[in-house]
Amino acid sequence: MRMGVWFLKLAALYFLIGVSMGIVMEMMEDHSLAGAHAHINLLGWASMGLFGFIYLLFPKASETRLAKLHFWLYNVSFPLFMLGLSFFLSGNTSLNVLLMIFPNLLVISVILFVINMFLNVKAEDVTQLLKKSGNTSL
Repeated sequence: MRMGVWFLKLAALYFLIGVSMGIVMEMMEDHSLAGAHAHINLLGWASMGLFGFIYLLFPKASETRLAKLHFWLYNVSFPLFMLGLSFFLSGNTSLNVLLMIFPNLLVISVILFVINMFLNVKAEDVTQLLKKSGNTSL
């Protein structure tokens, strides 16, 4: 359960960063960081928000070692990936090494999430969830 809450809080933070970044780009009339802005909104806000809701809805999956590995690997690799991408999009290649390492680690963390879902989210969990809400139709 705690993992879901952390993902939601970090998603909200990335939403603030993404929105602020978009406003600043528009005010400066410089959209050179649009790629980083899009990644922050999709991988930071949207994906992390979905991870959070899924882990809240399926607490058994959130309590696994896979969930912890997913959380830490994602949250270490994502900001470093965004830092490297922002430098690259600004024309500075001094941090290209970040783009060689951290996008790959991010993908590995997503693979861990997918494995966790297949191992720890069962049809009966969904049925129980629907019964709790009073909706029994799929």
